[in-house]
Amino acid sequence: MLASPESEFYWRSGADGRLRIQRCGECRRWIHPPGPACPFCHSRRVEPEPVAGTGTVATYTVNRKEWIPGFTPPYVFAFVELDEDPGVRIGTNIVGCEIDDVEIGMRVEVLFEESGEWHVPLFRPAGTPT
Repeated sequence: MLASPESEFYWRSGADGRLRIQRCGECRRWIHPPGPACPFCHSRRVEPEPVAGTGTVATYTVNRKEWIPGFTPPYVFAFVELDEDPGVRIGTNIVGCEIDDVEIGMRVEVLFEESGEWHVPLFRPAGTPT
C-alpha cells in the first residue's frame, strides 16, 4: 500500500485501536480524505484527532466480481458517515455479518485489520462481540 505523507497516520493509527481523522486547527472541521490543507478555510494547521469510530452506513454495494486481486467476492463496500460529522464519509468494507444483513442506516463501529505495518479500518455492526 502506498500512503501519502498526509494519509500515513490514517493507515497506522489503528495500532492502538483508535480511528483518527484529520481536523483543522483553525475552523475545527473534520477532513477526509486527509490533505495538506483544510479545504474549507485553507489553513495548513491540520492534525489527526481520535474519533469514536462509530457511524452509519450511508450507502453500499455488494461486489460479486473480483475487481481487485485478493479481495474475494462477495464483499460489501460502503461509505460510512462518522458520528462526529455526517459530512465525513469513509470508504470501507462492512464485515462481521451476512452481506444480506447490511442496510442503509445501519449502525456500525470500527475495527482494524492488520496488514504488515498498516492497520486498515473496517466496520462491523455496532455491538458485535469481539
